[in-house]
Amino acid sequence: MSSTRFTKPLPAFDPRSIPVIGVDTHLSGVPAEALTPEALRQRFRHPPVWTPEHSVEKKFSNREPALAAVLLPLVMRDELTLLLTERAGNMSTHSGQVALPGGKTDETDHDAVATALREAHEEIGLTREHVEVLGILPTYVTGTAFIITPVVALVQPGFALQPSPSEVADIFEVPLRYLMNPANHRRHAFEFDGVLRQWLSMPYTGAEGADAKERYIWGATAGMLRNLYRFLSA
Repeated sequence: MSSTRFTKPLPAFDPRSIPVIGVDTHLSGVPAEALTPEALRQRFRHPPVWTPEHSVEKKFSNREPALAAVLLPLVMRDELTLLLTERAGNMSTHSGQVALPGGKTDETDHDAVATALREAHEEIGLTREHVEVLGILPTYVTGTAFIITPVVALVQPGFALQPSPSEVADIFEVPLRYLMNPANHRRHAFEFDGVLRQWLSMPYTGAEGADAKERYIWGATAGMLRNLYRFLSA
């Protein structure tokens, strides 16, 4: 791999302000019958041959690589939903952004699954007895050199969440069928310091009440969800 200058952090910007250069309406969504708990169990037991679409972001930091894991918690409602967080506004990185519960691997973590479950409990109070781990997706490397393992799991309703106020400003759910429909996947491109950076966004607005606000899912979170789409549609 050729050397690259990493002298500047990305500038502060509103990702909503970056124009949409394409929407993947030409791709089919994952059918409803493939988005049930049993269908997902079967898919992870017998995974298809597939290739992740997003795996390594263009680096913009010279920090040392660090292992991390996130949980994709699929709540077993009448239809599956994905549990997401909004990061607290005082976080040193990615403050206020939509994220999956997770974080850096500790030396005491046995594996990526242990990291994801521990972090989900610390961040949002999700206890392990409600979680059925299905499997993992390929690692996703962020521009800040986090090597993230996404851990996909089913979550039994009845949990009582307790978000850590220093890390989480809000917790919400988005229908999995919405996220697994490429018609809701928007493409963006942004040039900085001579490097063209590209990403996806999946803005979601709930139907009513507190969830009526727009939830702007983008960046690494959207990239990992796109890989889940590719896995389920392969």
